[in-house]
Amino acid sequence: MYLLSQIAVASCAAAAVLEAGKKRYDPFGMIVVATSAALGGGSIRDMLLGRPVFWVHDATYLGTTIVAALATFGLARLAKLPAKLFLLPDAMGLALFTVTGTRAALVMDAPWIVASFMGVVTGVMGGVLRDMLCNEEPVVFQSTLYATASWGGALVFIGLMQLEMAPGNAALIAGSAIFCVRLAAIRWNIGLPQFYSK
Repeated sequence: MYLLSQIAVASCAAAAVLEAGKKRYDPFGMIVVATSAALGGGSIRDMLLGRPVFWVHDATYLGTTIVAALATFGLARLAKLPAKLFLLPDAMGLALFTVTGTRAALVMDAPWIVASFMGVVTGVMGGVLRDMLCNEEPVVFQSTLYATASWGGALVFIGLMQLEMAPGNAALIAGSAIFCVRLAAIRWNIGLPQFYSK
């Protein structure tokens, strides 16, 4: 689970840099956006659960975020990348952060419904902060499945844990489900019914 958390941090940092690239930020601005995206959701989760904030307790996460952000910044400077490429690492970060966030809440003996929402908070709030800093409409509020995929995956993870599956295997299955649903939603524009106020 620790390795998955590190990969999630790196994925979200990369996605943030690719998204912020549209705004022509300098490296410092990129790092600010990347750290908000990669560490924001987990920070909110930890504060809500009353536990030490994960990246303050273990500074390795902060280091991973900065390295991933600078590496992505350098790569983007060398090669022209598709505008929507950020959606791929964003989907990976969503999947990984959802399962690690859900697991963190379960370890704190949170009720299953609370744990599932802590997974969603961990998965989506970093992206919300990223999009706000980039002055973009948050992806979570757009028409394709995002938070719904996160919540469904969190519930799958909790169900597998109730069946006494090993946490790593449960995380792999639930995370893969979130990732695949998110990519399918992007590819075929799958979403929930929308409400329009006249």
